[in-house]
Amino acid sequence: MTKILVLYYSSYGHTAQMAEAVAEGIREGGAEAVIRHVPETAPEEVVKSAGFQKMEGHTCIGGPDELADYDGIVVGSPTRYGRMTSQMAAFWDQTGGLWQKGALIGKVGAAFTSTASQHGGQETTLWSILNNLLHMGMTVVGLDYGYDGLVGVDEVKGGTPYGASTIADGDGSRQPSEVELGGARYLGKRVAQTAAKLGG
Repeated sequence: MTKILVLYYSSYGHTAQMAEAVAEGIREGGAEAVIRHVPETAPEEVVKSAGFQKMEGHTCIGGPDELADYDGIVVGSPTRYGRMTSQMAAFWDQTGGLWQKGALIGKVGAAFTSTASQHGGQETTLWSILNNLLHMGMTVVGLDYGYDGLVGVDEVKGGTPYGASTIADGDGSRQPSEVELGGARYLGKRVAQTAAKLGG
């Protein structure tokens, strides 16, 4: 069976919710979904003062070498100044050995994110994730316009052709909407289907 990793970092739970939705879509697409988060690297005083939530309910990934065990990897990170978080970047900075061996070439990859505002760096954050996947030789899947939730301006919503996204508001009070979670599910399903077509 095709096995897809959903790898994420979350400060306040929004990206974790999106990870769950991506995993639902992967399972709907006929693949096994495994959810892991990257380690917290911020100092404890920063974690406490900023009110970060513990990433409970999911196991921390053992290390970069684990990435080679999957047929596809969907990476999620909130934005930090228009790019992935330092926690996620620190993890990918340890993957040089995998790059040298070409261990991820041909695997399927995708991205998702959470921002405080509609124009808070969703697309640039997604690209900062996708750049890593492309350098690894992965086949990238976006959130295509087959998902109807990408169009229309009747409500505030995330979602870009580069990946799934949600908008958390400046104080983190807004939770992912059903349209945003639907986009994450759609993306997960497309990753599973693509990985299966490429031979798993």
